[in-house]
Amino acid sequence: MQMHNIKGAPAAIGPYSHAITSGNLVFCSGQTPLDPETMQLVGTTIEEQTERVLKNLSIVLEGLGLSLQNIVKTTVFLKSMDDFQGMNGIYAKAFGEHRPTRSTIAIRTNPLDALVEIECIAEIPA
Repeated sequence: MQMHNIKGAPAAIGPYSHAITSGNLVFCSGQTPLDPETMQLVGTTIEEQTERVLKNLSIVLEGLGLSLQNIVKTTVFLKSMDDFQGMNGIYAKAFGEHRPTRSTIAIRTNPLDALVEIECIAEIPA
């Protein structure tokens, strides 16, 4: 098992790593819509925040030589299920024809009060 903190990704706001590799799997911590430079939330709509979250996940994966296309599972945390369609549209566009497994869960809040957070598991190609 190896811990990874990726340059260019938003700094962790707690005692955790951006990702951990174990065997050929990468477990990525949840990303929120933080701008890596300012550490401020980006966007006020679910669409804007989902775009930033997926960009942050991409930064973490790219730091390990991977992309969204290597993701096998995501978990999406929404502040409100009313935002499901808006998140889903941006999510589908970002993944294209790739369809990792996914769970979507409504939560009351998160540490930054973001509208969305997404974590994932990716596979390192053999």
